[in-house]
Amino acid sequence: MIGLDTNVLVRYLTQDDPIQSPKAADLIERALTESEPGYISIVAMVETTWVLERTYEFSATDIAVAIERMLQAPVLTVESEQEVFTAMIAMKERRASFSDALIGALGARAGCSTTVTFNRRAAGLENFDLL
Repeated sequence: MIGLDTNVLVRYLTQDDPIQSPKAADLIERALTESEPGYISIVAMVETTWVLERTYEFSATDIAVAIERMLQAPVLTVESEQEVFTAMIAMKERRASFSDALIGALGARAGCSTTVTFNRRAAGLENFDLL
């Protein structure tokens, strides 16, 4: 397995750099295989969604499409795939930010009875309580 950093994912998804984007595309589309996949950590996934939203002004729908592409790619392995999917759905439905929904999903998987927050929007998710 080969770990993929945020900047590689962003270059691949945005295709905005004439030098780095083709290198990222070549790696993901040609070099990675199902037996030697690329690994996307939770940290890289959260950073990628943040960069796409803040720097590239992607909509929640566009970010959800990007996450779905990564989850469905047979040459990519996503850490905590089910929790990433759950967070992506919450973001797509505009119930919470991706990172907030992921925090709740990971807490639930870890056995937390709830996740407390001061964030009113996140408190609307099933795994959260307003403090």
